[in-house]
Amino acid sequence: MTTLLAFDTSTDLMSLALHTPAGVFVRESAGGALASARLVPDVMALLAEAGVSLAGVDAIAFGAGPGAFTGLRTACSVAQGLALGAGKPVVPVDSLMLVADDARAALGGGDTVHVAMDARMDQVYAGAYDWAGDRWAVREAPALLDPPVLAARWRAAPPAVAAGSALVPFEAVLALGAGTQRVPEALSRVQALLRVALQQWHAGVAVDAALALPVYVRDKVAQTTAEREAAREARDGAGA
Repeated sequence: MTTLLAFDTSTDLMSLALHTPAGVFVRESAGGALASARLVPDVMALLAEAGVSLAGVDAIAFGAGPGAFTGLRTACSVAQGLALGAGKPVVPVDSLMLVADDARAALGGGDTVHVAMDARMDQVYAGAYDWAGDRWAVREAPALLDPPVLAARWRAAPPAVAAGSALVPFEAVLALGAGTQRVPEALSRVQALLRVALQQWHAGVAVDAALALPVYVRDKVAQTTAEREAAREARDGAGA
């Protein structure tokens, strides 16, 4: 039976999970700026709680993004360091896929889930995922979009299920119809993390630790005042 260590620091919540033949062990705590200092100690504490050594883990999964730049870099570097030291493979996990999985669990089903996460700076991380019987398949790869752009896509093809932290702050712009089931992001994603990590592992989605990379969809993390004003004018024009 698989022994899999997984962690995600792509949001302000740090999630850790360990699947073992003896059971499942999870931890969640504040992430964000604290993740870089707390991730390794918390991982080692979780392993100790389960009575599992790093050498006894089959693979290490991490939330690859998209998400907070520092959080993604932290998760990837820790996964690489632990995996290289123990000679283990790494399983990169699409962080938006976790939101889709959590939404499907909350609703008790759903063949396709469209995800929109608040990316700050008045933008959203968006993607779409199809349930393929025993695991997720990517319908639309994660992208960084202005809310009016995503709204136009959803008007052209209204999603049956939409999930994620962007649904509330951008509700007016996204203007989802009554036919769309909405699942704002749950506070906890640790169970979804474990489910998706196991799905990916059993599907053979593992790489050598040296090849693991975070998913950055924002090439530029800062804007000038002029750029912010131009983006605001474009959004106002789209909403007119």
